[in-house]
Amino acid sequence: MAEAVDPPFDRPDSRFNLLEGWTWIGCYGGYYLQADLLSGFEHGFFTRQWQGRGPEVLAGYVSAGVSVHRPKQVHSALVLAASTAGAEPWPEADGLVSDAGGQSLWVCGADCTPVLIADPQSGRVAACHTGWRGVAGQIVERAIGMLENTGSRRADLLVALGPAVGGQAYQVARSVSEQVAGALSPLQPGSNQTSPKPGSSAGAIQELESCGGLAGDAKPGHDRLDIRLATRRQLENLGLPRAQIAVCPLCTASEPLLFHSWRRDQVKAVQWSGIVSQA
Repeated sequence: MAEAVDPPFDRPDSRFNLLEGWTWIGCYGGYYLQADLLSGFEHGFFTRQWQGRGPEVLAGYVSAGVSVHRPKQVHSALVLAASTAGAEPWPEADGLVSDAGGQSLWVCGADCTPVLIADPQSGRVAACHTGWRGVAGQIVERAIGMLENTGSRRADLLVALGPAVGGQAYQVARSVSEQVAGALSPLQPGSNQTSPKPGSSAGAIQELESCGGLAGDAKPGHDRLDIRLATRRQLENLGLPRAQIAVCPLCTASEPLLFHSWRRDQVKAVQWSGIVSQA
């Protein structure tokens, strides 16, 4: 059953109705967000107003006649082929890559970044649940690697980073910042590491700060981490230009009418994001 919250969409507020690079799609079931960069693909970043409706229902609002694929998320850097995650029991992973057409790939979160990747040339897609452990484990790079292994070119990929907790609302220990900073550089060829790296160098911390992904915190030994901007820097270090990366500016912790937030509410509730493959 849908959650009873006041709809924010009738406000005369440009942040909701004229969000640059993003479009609210209204339908009979409610509103969901799309990245203009991925306009050639059926996809959606859903809000808390869809509470109680999972991918099996949400897929019908995004497309018709598609199969549903989702992992059992465990805050890892593991990425699987979508065909292995088409029925219960859902396999443990935090990313999926399509391996056939008409597959809808889904991830959920309450503060972590939902990352949707599309290749307009091949029609293949990927979806990743990207929290700080996913960034530290370079889950998005692993998904891109799987796409490249089947013919995608990095130069063709489009990536949308959906609503997530902003740095101003995300306090982390310095040890977390170091692991994320240490993952900004690309993986070594042939690496199969799926757990976060150990502490990083001062230079890596400075790089994370310079991209806006890290700021100081009043509490000693802690920082404010923006996982969206850290992910964008990872993508840029992989060679993707900023024009191929869309970052949603909405912060889950700052928008209680729109999004669940673990940091804000300490309640286990999520919103879903999904994308449909074309081939």
